[in-house]
Amino acid sequence: MKAQPQLPKVSPAGPHDEELPIAAGMAFFRTINFAEPLPSIDGDGVVLRTPQMTDFEEWAALREASRDFLTPWEPTWPDDDLTRGAFRRRLKRYAEDLRSDQGYAFLIARYADGALLGGLTLANIRRGVAQAGSLGYWMGLPFVRHGYMTAAVRAVLPFAFASLRLHRVEAACIPTNAGSIRLLEKTGFVREGYAGNICASTASGRITCYLLASRMRRNPDRRPL
Repeated sequence: MKAQPQLPKVSPAGPHDEELPIAAGMAFFRTINFAEPLPSIDGDGVVLRTPQMTDFEEWAALREASRDFLTPWEPTWPDDDLTRGAFRRRLKRYAEDLRSDQGYAFLIARYADGALLGGLTLANIRRGVAQAGSLGYWMGLPFVRHGYMTAAVRAVLPFAFASLRLHRVEAACIPTNAGSIRLLEKTGFVREGYAGNICASTASGRITCYLLASRMRRNPDRRPL
């Protein structure tokens, strides 16, 4: 079993925790000043933990093995994307985002043996009246369709709503990505339409726009995805 960093843990919220009222005066701020690294988050068979430099080899190997599976759905990878230097810069950006309350990045590991499964981020955090963030995720090819990503998203949502005090978590996916749409359906996201102004060039050379969905801290009377 791969040894994991000894980090403080955030337990998933109970079924009613997402409905807790926000304390007066705290609506525009996260409630915890996280020291680096982030607390780990336990889910159903998975652990969400902060990426570290010691993850590079396993991360790069999984991304390379999953290249053909991932690239149709992701923005074009830079030529040096899987190099040690690019990974170091990635970690530096994650740390800067954390310090500035702009984003929170996790790797997804299997609880049983610590195997790296994929990654998940809460990015583009907006405070003020918005209190919103954007969910991004990827899963390595050997681990798809085992429920790991569903478990990871379900685990991170209480962290987003209770610890970060977000009111809204957004997600965007390419409309032909049936697996991603199923994931959002299973985790309570609601379709909002298409983003004509959020487009990206994929590895195939296509310029594609995104299907938008969101999950609210309170989700009354919203039609399913």
